[in-house]
Parts: sequence; C-alpha cells; structure tokens
Amino acid sequence: MKFFLYITDMIIPMMIFGIICYGCMMKVDVYDTFIKGAKNGFFTVIKIMPTLVGLMVAVGVLRASGFLDFLAEIIGSFSRYVGFPGELVPLTIVKMFSSSAATGLLLDTYKEYGTDSILGLIASISMACTETIFYTMSVYFMTAKVSKTRYTLTGALLSTLAGLAASVLLANMMLGT
Repeated sequence: MKFFLYITDMIIPMMIFGIICYGCMMKVDVYDTFIKGAKNGFFTVIKIMPTLVGLMVAVGVLRASGFLDFLAEIIGSFSRYVGFPGELVPLTIVKMFSSSAATGLLLDTYKEYGTDSILGLIASISMACTETIFYTMSVYFMTAKVSKTRYTLTGALLSTLAGLAASVLLANMMLGT
C-alpha cells in the first residue's frame, strides 16, 4: 500500500520533469514557452471572469430568494415517484451551475442526514458523476467562440439524468435496500 502512496506522490513531479526533459531534447526554450502559456492562460481567465461572476451571482440569488427551494419542492414531488429523493433536488439543480455552491449544499445534506445515510450516499455519488453543465458550456464555448452548440445541452442533461439514476441505484446497492 505504501508503494502506491509513494507512486501517487511522485506522479506530478515526474510529469513536470518529463515535460522539461522532452522540451530540452527537442531544443525548445522551455522557460519562454512556459511564460507564453502562462500569459495566454491569464488572458483566458480575464475573458471568462464576467461569466464566472455572473453564474456565481445567479446561484446566490436563486438560493437567497427562496426560488430554488420553491422549484425543488415542485420537482421533488414528482421525483419521489421515480425513486429520487426530493431533498436532493436543490443539490442537483445547483450542481448544474456551480460545483462549489453544490458542495456547500452537500455539506448541509451531510449535517442533516449523515454521510452514511441513503441521502448522503446518493448525494455523494451524484456529485461525482454529474457535471456543472451551464458553467462548463458557458466557459468553454465562450473561450472557443462557439456560437452553435447543437445538441450539447440535450446530451449533457441526458448524461446528468443517467448519473442521477446511477447514483440512486449504486447507493441502494451499497446499503442493500
């Protein structure tokens, strides 16, 4: 077991060392290339900053206004019939916009129901197998200047639905219910 821990501790430093060695073998000015990449990354962050701020403000407004709880109550009344707990609907909605805000809701779920409860397990698994759809789409498509997203949203929503179904099934299998 200690061997694997040692390996995992060494992966990142070895990758960095490997990239530097490869760059030197190819006679690339590694430092200048790194600086150019960092500069481009900085400008990318500046470009996406308004989108990030807008998404964070929108999630904050939804939570503070009570609209998220209202929406979750409506959706939760239907989701119970298919086996998805209504208490996790706010987490699911927020996760589509912001992973950090969803983590806050996840911690609230842990405090209220416990980490080993069925709700805690479903919430944990769903956080791991769903994506921040709107955040990812807005940031990546804006950065790449994509205007026609075609079926991305539909596919992302379907994969989120599949991830939620899998989280319910896996949590129930883990608890043997």
